[in-house]
Amino acid sequence: MLVSGFTVIRNAELMGYPIVPSIRSILSMVDEFVVGVGQSDDKTRKIIESIGDPKIKIFDSHWDTSKTTGGLILSEKTNEALDRCQGDWCFYLQADEVVHEQDFVTIYRAMEKYRGDDSVDGLLFNYIHFYGSYGVVATARNWYRNEVRIVKRKNGARSVGDAQGFRVADRKPYVRPSGGAVYHYGWVKPPKAMGEKNKHMFRWWHGNKYDDAFKDFAYKTSYGLRYFKGTHPRVMQELVAAQDWKFDLKKGISDWEMKDVKNLMSDIAEKVLRRRLGEHKNYILLKQ
Repeated sequence: MLVSGFTVIRNAELMGYPIVPSIRSILSMVDEFVVGVGQSDDKTRKIIESIGDPKIKIFDSHWDTSKTTGGLILSEKTNEALDRCQGDWCFYLQADEVVHEQDFVTIYRAMEKYRGDDSVDGLLFNYIHFYGSYGVVATARNWYRNEVRIVKRKNGARSVGDAQGFRVADRKPYVRPSGGAVYHYGWVKPPKAMGEKNKHMFRWWHGNKYDDAFKDFAYKTSYGLRYFKGTHPRVMQELVAAQDWKFDLKKGISDWEMKDVKNLMSDIAEKVLRRRLGEHKNYILLKQ
């Protein structure tokens, strides 16, 4: 069984992506790791090269900055990397996503188990979203709970939209659980750096229209934020220890916004009905 890792990256240093820990987090699980590097205003390519692992296969990619609708450039570039993968399974990580070593065996066994099952297009991961601090996780319903991060190459999966999910022949992929989790660090960096990252990311949806909105970025407390009680992946330990800003979770009900009330009501409904109403899913989970 051959496994390919793949990702795309541009302006990793400028936007504060933990791209090196991300790649390193699954290097031991893959036979190759394809990295599409876009033209950058920093040392992104040298950063990837510095990992120094022969499994890493870098290719240069031109990102058309005039494409500012729906974040579609992200799936376009992701598919460029996917097309270069040679494995039976293709393991996708975005530049702010990391896998914990505690899940390696479970994930690998899932790939072995479903390799020959043609009804399975991919494997599903749980998500742990960090927000404002390495010690805080976001659990409200506006944060997606699961996504597909391993796809079977021969089934023809394609990245779609803003590259959050995949499609197979214009339908949602049929998936099985991987048994693992993705640690999502996209909303953890110093506030000023977070504002800079958001400014550049929003350009793929809105051009320069909202550049000024992120000048004085500050993290906001909201319903569903909780202190993290688990452990971080080993490759993230250095970044976690280096956090030099604080994020206070304290917030009274009087400070709530309408979305906080809606999320609370949704949680109550979910507990009563034992299912989440209206949840968007980029996949079809096969019944056991």
